[in-house]
Amino acid sequence: MPDKKDIIELLENIADIMDFKGENKFKVGAYRNGALSIRRFEGDFASAVSQKELDKIKGIGKGLQAVIYEYFQIGESSLFKELKSGVPEGIEQLLGIKGLGAKKINILYSELGISNIGELEYACKENRLALLKGFGEATQNKILTEIDKMKQHSKFVLLHTAEEFAGEIISRLQLIKEIKKLEITGELRRGMEINSSLNFVLLISDANKFLKNLSAEFKYEISGEMISVKEYFSIPLFLHLTYTEEEFNRTLIITTGSGAFLSGLNFNTHKIKGKNEEEIFKSLNFNFIIPEMREEEYLKVKKKSLLANSDLSEKEFRGLLHFHTLYSDGRNTLDEMIDGAIERGFKYAAVCDHSKSAIYANGLIEERVLKEKEEAEKIYRKKNFYVFQGIESDILAEGSLDYSDEFLSTFHFVVASIHSRFTMDEEKMTSRLLKAIENPYTDLLGHPSGRLLLSRDPYKFNVRKILDACAANNVAIEINAHPRRLDLDWRWIYYAREKGCLFSINPDAHSIKEIDLIKYGIITGRKGGLLNSEVINCYDLAEFKKFLTRKVKRKFYQE
Repeated sequence: MPDKKDIIELLENIADIMDFKGENKFKVGAYRNGALSIRRFEGDFASAVSQKELDKIKGIGKGLQAVIYEYFQIGESSLFKELKSGVPEGIEQLLGIKGLGAKKINILYSELGISNIGELEYACKENRLALLKGFGEATQNKILTEIDKMKQHSKFVLLHTAEEFAGEIISRLQLIKEIKKLEITGELRRGMEINSSLNFVLLISDANKFLKNLSAEFKYEISGEMISVKEYFSIPLFLHLTYTEEEFNRTLIITTGSGAFLSGLNFNTHKIKGKNEEEIFKSLNFNFIIPEMREEEYLKVKKKSLLANSDLSEKEFRGLLHFHTLYSDGRNTLDEMIDGAIERGFKYAAVCDHSKSAIYANGLIEERVLKEKEEAEKIYRKKNFYVFQGIESDILAEGSLDYSDEFLSTFHFVVASIHSRFTMDEEKMTSRLLKAIENPYTDLLGHPSGRLLLSRDPYKFNVRKILDACAANNVAIEINAHPRRLDLDWRWIYYAREKGCLFSINPDAHSIKEIDLIKYGIITGRKGGLLNSEVINCYDLAEFKKFLTRKVKRKFYQE
């Protein structure tokens, strides 16, 4: 079933294709404005569609209503299909390149005949865009940079995608009876945020029968005891064959890696023997280290107290912090999100919808904050489940938050995040973040680097200074669990822990289903050795309230 975000994307895509085709600018504007109106709509969008009440949403005229109703009914848009029919397939790819809008793509197509990324790259390298009106050398260089990034990113997949791929492979391999045991290994087993390959260790009983049955499932090439499965996913797939338990355990450790970790510990792979990994580590005079922590960064840690295995687990999480609702750009009501939290075993929650500067995300002006707070208190009293009124407040260009201090004092929990002006130089961005951290009402620095994995690079800032400031100002650091963020980067967790920082692992959920993304943040935390005691979500209700009042007085609901 389509939802609000699907419709917003559809209307924006229609506007892009119309713009490319040079259609009436008012018609194009109607679809763009329609997408914006739906983004800002506070009510139950699915209900408005099912009740045929879209006419009550300002900016959604009869033409747009027909498109939306049709999409909900049959799962596609005949208008969009018709618009695309005369457009080369590669144009949609071009629309995904930063710095290129529909109008510029139209110029490239009409003037240079460019209809896909390959042709665009060739034209840039031939210096054709530098001479084209409206482009120039600087634009040409930026486009080449973006194309290089896209090509590089195509060689990787995000953690959750790798996990989905692995699940599909496991379900196929389980059909082969000669496989007695199999384990995910490599980057995925270590919980890497991006994966360049998928690896499995297999214990098999009969090589000839196994290979015969494997050929019915996959095309492959074999080299020694490693099988390379051909043309299955966008990243390579390798199967490592073993024939005894001892060989299986040895191969599992070696293929899990990382190579830098094993070589840094002077792990003698030829002497690996044991019934399981714990026994193998012990036989080589090493303490057992969980797979997620087997990275070069572990070897650089000087404080021995930070080298204990992470004990983070989802069952220890009591607080669901930083999630969004229909009040801003979420897909579910606050009541529905709280039911989702209760079903998953959380004991309290802090809703953190977008603040008023986030116009693109239907950010909350002061009056709407108060309305949400009233609802949060009603839910608390009705369900006996504490719902803290939080906010994800935008950090403005000079570092202030986008509400007055007087109004900030009315929130229970404040997440300070950057959502705009990512291209500041390092000094200005660092200063901007420092000022936000020093605000007495800031409780959490949200997704600190602003990165979107395989899409947007982190903005430039002095990471050490910012982590030092968080420790000094008793501001927790977010590990945003969305697979496109996983931010703070796990490579900085050891440093932050050394400074005494606290952390909050949050799904940044925009729907009930996305609450489950928290597991990827936990994996990221485990890579940095995080303990439950260092994560504020693991506090019980009384401890969390104490955290919230560590710097300023806060008025909670009357018992």
